[in-house]
Amino acid sequence: MFEKQAAVFLYAVSPVHLGAGSAVGVIDNPIQRERHTGHPSFAGSGIKGALRHGFKALGGHEEFIARLFGPESQSGELHAGALSFGDAQLVAFPVRSLRGGYVYATCPQALARAQRLLRLVGVKAEWPMLEVAEGRCLIANPALLTGNKLHLEAFEYEAKASEPLAALAQDLAGKALPTDEAYAFFRAKLAQDLVVLSDTDFAYFSEHATLVEPHVRINSETGTADADGGGLFYTENLPPESLLLAPLMASATRSGKAQERLQAVEVLEQIKAVLRDGRMLQIGGDATTGRGLVVAQVVEG
Repeated sequence: MFEKQAAVFLYAVSPVHLGAGSAVGVIDNPIQRERHTGHPSFAGSGIKGALRHGFKALGGHEEFIARLFGPESQSGELHAGALSFGDAQLVAFPVRSLRGGYVYATCPQALARAQRLLRLVGVKAEWPMLEVAEGRCLIANPALLTGNKLHLEAFEYEAKASEPLAALAQDLAGKALPTDEAYAFFRAKLAQDLVVLSDTDFAYFSEHATLVEPHVRINSETGTADADGGGLFYTENLPPESLLLAPLMASATRSGKAQERLQAVEVLEQIKAVLRDGRMLQIGGDATTGRGLVVAQVVEG
């Protein structure tokens, strides 16, 4: 039984490719998505594996790895780890804007799900229920408008300023991003440029506004592009400035050894210690090309 709960905001600072493992469309290497919403997501197992892999590099002590994450499969020990990550769900998605460069787009559905998760782990999130019709949006920053319209990519939306949204965005920015000065610009932008679209319009952007990159496979013998089929392939990435939220649960360690026992609160403190001060975590594939860099921010009640 997990005795302590928290939530982890994951903010992408580079393109992130957490692969789905199979493709049914024109993209050869798609990212993971939720089945029911189509929104990009991170599997909890991927988050846990990335943190385990980077635990020592982030300042954690190697002696705690097996206790926190579980022993290696070939170690001969049989016990579960003391940590569990749930799947990360999308909260805000960057969309190119005619003014302001880009906005953080979200929707009532994404906000309601994030609010529910935060409340389940004891974090206060007194956010109002927002309603938006298709083709319309709510904004907190009138400077984004041209006339009374908001232009995102090739689309035009009728915009309405919302004071409740401004308060919600301020609260979200304070929770989701580190307090370090390096993130001051992005905290301010998230607080000002959060835009609420309808669930339908947001789903369109989260599906069609991701970063798709062409890659060429090089033949190791010729040193040129592989012409034998499959030489050209396309990889999908979640764009930088995307924001996701995942549940984090902790129990007492389960090794059965009294000298190794940590209480649930101590287990959670171990994770908070390695993710403090806006430290970057590498998650997903293509690490050698600078992909998968995220900043994790743990929040708890």
